[in-house]
Amino acid sequence: MKTLLLFVATAALAAAAVSAAAADNVSVAGIWHIHDSIAGNESDSDCTFVQKDADLTGTCATEKGTVTLTGKVDGKKVTWSYKSEFNGSPLTVNHEGTLSADNKMTGTTSVPEYSVEGEFTANAADLTKK
Repeated sequence: MKTLLLFVATAALAAAAVSAAAADNVSVAGIWHIHDSIAGNESDSDCTFVQKDADLTGTCATEKGTVTLTGKVDGKKVTWSYKSEFNGSPLTVNHEGTLSADNKMTGTTSVPEYSVEGEFTANAADLTKK
């Protein structure tokens, strides 16, 4: 009986720790206007983030069409990436940013296939609060 109680208590503490960690992540679910500046090239896209706990999925409407994104939220750090193409060659666009108190994001953008990096800014268009 003591073993069972110890097991239940341990499980409850573990669940509380996981819940507390998940509560530390901000919600970025909704539509975001993204402006990228990469190697002298400017572009704009609208991304729709769907968030479940720390995982992000969704789509970005870019100049090249709509792409599927995946990413993570860790506290106020938000990362996501998607596959696209340039002149018929596949590429990956990676974003790593930080959410500010006024529902804006700033950070870096990289395209590893071309070894280029830049910056992005993002503004929440329709932020859904949980």
